[in-house]
Amino acid sequence: MLNSGDTAWVLASAALVMLMTPGLAFFYGGMVRSKSVLNMLMMNFIALAVVGVLWVFYGFSISFANDATGLGLFGNFDFVGLQNTVGKLAGFAVTANPETGVAAAPWPGPDALPVLAFAMFQLMFAVITPALISGAIADRVKFWSWSLFIALWVTICYFPVAHWVFSFDGFVSADAIGGWIANAAHGIGALDFAGGTAVHINAGAAGLALALLLGKRRGWPKEPMRPHNLPFTLLGASLLWFGWFGFNAGSALTAGDLASVAFTNTMVATSAATLGWLVVEQFRDGKPTTLGAASGAVAGLVAITPAAGYVSPIGGIAIGFIAGVVCALAVALKFRFGFDDSLDVVGVHLFGGLTGTLLIGFFGTTSVNSLGGDGLFYGGDASLLGKQALAAVSVMVFSFVTAFAIGALIKYTIGFRVSVEEEVTGVDEVEHAETAYDFSTLRGGTGLSSNSLPATSSDAKVTVTAGKES
Repeated sequence: MLNSGDTAWVLASAALVMLMTPGLAFFYGGMVRSKSVLNMLMMNFIALAVVGVLWVFYGFSISFANDATGLGLFGNFDFVGLQNTVGKLAGFAVTANPETGVAAAPWPGPDALPVLAFAMFQLMFAVITPALISGAIADRVKFWSWSLFIALWVTICYFPVAHWVFSFDGFVSADAIGGWIANAAHGIGALDFAGGTAVHINAGAAGLALALLLGKRRGWPKEPMRPHNLPFTLLGASLLWFGWFGFNAGSALTAGDLASVAFTNTMVATSAATLGWLVVEQFRDGKPTTLGAASGAVAGLVAITPAAGYVSPIGGIAIGFIAGVVCALAVALKFRFGFDDSLDVVGVHLFGGLTGTLLIGFFGTTSVNSLGGDGLFYGGDASLLGKQALAAVSVMVFSFVTAFAIGALIKYTIGFRVSVEEEVTGVDEVEHAETAYDFSTLRGGTGLSSNSLPATSSDAKVTVTAGKES
């Protein structure tokens, strides 16, 4: 039967995850130069518009309808236009598969959810994944070319991968067959609680592909390209941290103990990752930075995402701290290998996603979630680690290849990068005819701005009219 409490929690979580995309826009927006901040905000914001429409047309169907291939690759078109969803309930198959002994889903709530509540929750994951990619190619792409990339990439890459990872047998409908990564009955049964593979490895690999395809920003790495507004970045990281409780705890799809575990792990792993990143900065650079704190927090959020419902809080702290260290070191790879990943999407999301996904093979414990698995540190063998590695590598390769191919198609047809002159001018003015800040001042012969002039003066009267002083 329908559980109104679980339904309310899932809808609230969907709203929290939606907030993450504007939060990401501020996180990225503060890291770019002032002449491209609006473009970065728009590159994130447009994902809400594009993916929101495509999800209704066919995205949800490809991701969660009954498998169309028999191989767990993508769903059929039963839910095109969200037909067959209104008034329908989705529920977990809570009994174990007779062949494998494994339940069909890793969070077997006894009650059902409205299919539309689940669809809207999953939509927000589909929105933020391409938005994450935008940071890898900041400062240098055409807005409408980027919008087209989003539409093609989510269609060809994200929607099928969501089917692989998130679509469990018998959930959306009793006889539905899901994806090959999620289900042990006809696949590998790898663990990904909330999207380490489908979201972060997926986005990180695509970001690497586009960074290589489109090339470096003019002047990188010789010219300093410092963040123009670090308060923006810290605000964005804070909004991401807040929204991530819906991302991870909401993925329990029930307001119970498992959601509480995921919530706790999200908190403590992020805290530990922030410390890990700052420790690296202190030893490497001599100073802990605001940008490092924000980036470390996001690295921890990324790494705990696949593991949030499968590890203990101590395991969560360990995963977070390791991810903070790994990602802080990984961001330097772009200088070593010469690819311009503008805002460290590869270092944070690809490496963070890989770290969290693989560490389930060490820290996973059935004492937290009986439908998960025991990692090497909890008496398990290497089989779980092998499944995690296969899932991570498969998604990484598929995303890299599809992103590179789609990016190349756009590059050699309508063009993907702005010209050198336009890049120097700034993509805000070129692509949007706007600037984020008005640096002009109204100055008269006194050299004072109009804002600093007194209303009256014993020496002279100054009248400001229509932008001129007289």
